[in-house]
Amino acid sequence: MAKFHIYGLGAALVDTELEVSDSDLESLGVEKGLMTLVDEARQQQLIDHLSDHLVTSKRASGGSAANTIIAASYFGANTCYACKVADDDNGQFYLQDLSDAGVTHHRNGSLPAGTTGKCLVLITPDAERSMNTFLGISETIGSDNLDADAIANSDYLYMEGYLVTSESGRPAAVAARQIAEQAGVKTAISLSDPAMVQFFKEGLQEMIGERVNLLFANRDEALGWTGSDDIDSACEQLKKSADCFAVTLGADGALVYDGNELHKVDGVAADAIDTNGAGDMFAGAFLYGLSQGWDYPKSGSFACRAAAQVVSQYGPRLRAEQHRELLT
Repeated sequence: MAKFHIYGLGAALVDTELEVSDSDLESLGVEKGLMTLVDEARQQQLIDHLSDHLVTSKRASGGSAANTIIAASYFGANTCYACKVADDDNGQFYLQDLSDAGVTHHRNGSLPAGTTGKCLVLITPDAERSMNTFLGISETIGSDNLDADAIANSDYLYMEGYLVTSESGRPAAVAARQIAEQAGVKTAISLSDPAMVQFFKEGLQEMIGERVNLLFANRDEALGWTGSDDIDSACEQLKKSADCFAVTLGADGALVYDGNELHKVDGVAADAIDTNGAGDMFAGAFLYGLSQGWDYPKSGSFACRAAAQVVSQYGPRLRAEQHRELLT
C-alpha cells in the first residue's frame, strides 16, 4: 500500500485577501480574474493603495496545489507537499500551517535566506478573484526540493500549472513526473489559469509530456488549451493530453471523463462571494474521492459540493470541521 494518497508540487504562497471594486482594479491596472506575477515593490504598492480596504480572510498558507493538498488532507487523505519557503516569519508560519492541516512536507536541510512568496488576492463584488503574486523564493523551487521516495510511494503526483513560469520549477515538475511514471504512480496536473495556457502552453506541454493520467481545467482553460470553440469538442481534444480529466463549469457543475465515458455532474447552488480557491478545492475533493475508491461521477459530485461551499465564504480554504460536515 502506498504511503501517500497524493504527493503535491507547487508554489508556497502566503495569501492576503482584500475586497475591492472594479474601478479599483481599473485604476490600479490589475487584470480582472487572472493571476499576474509581480515584483515585491509592485505588490507593496498595491497593498499601500488599498490600505483602507477590508481584509476578508486571515493569513493562510496558499498556492494552488497547496490548497488542493490541504483540502484532501482535511478530508482524510494521506498527503505530502513539496514547496520552497524562506527562513522568515511567513516561511515558518507556512510550514506550521501545513503541519496543522496534517500535510507531510519535505525539507532538505535548513531553510534558506530570502523572502517567502506572497499572494495578494483582490475580490470584487461579483466574487471574481484577481491575484497579484510575488513568488519570492518559490520562484527558485527545483529538483532538490523533491522527495523521490515519497513520490514513488504515492498513488498520485499532483502538480499545479503555475510551475511553468519558473525556470527551475518547470524542470522540477518534469523530473517529478518522470519519477512518478517510472514508479507506476499516476500523474495529475491542473492547467491553473487561462493566462498560463495562453502564454506558457509550450512549457505546460513539456510538464505533461506524452500525456498525464488526470488533467484538471476550467472551461476557459480547456477551450484555450485545445483551441476549441465549444466545450464538447474541447473534451474530445483533451483525450490527447490525458487518460482522464475533469472540466469545471462554475455554477453549471463539471464534466468528468473516466477514460471510458464522459459524465455531466450537476452544480450545487451557492451564494458566491469569493471564487478564490474554487478550482483548487474541486481538485482536492476529487482526488480525495478517488483515494477512497469512488468512481468519477461520485468524486465529481462531491467536489462540486465542496467547491460550492468554498465560494460561499471568503478565503480559498474551509475550516477543518467544514470538511467533516461535507463528508456526512
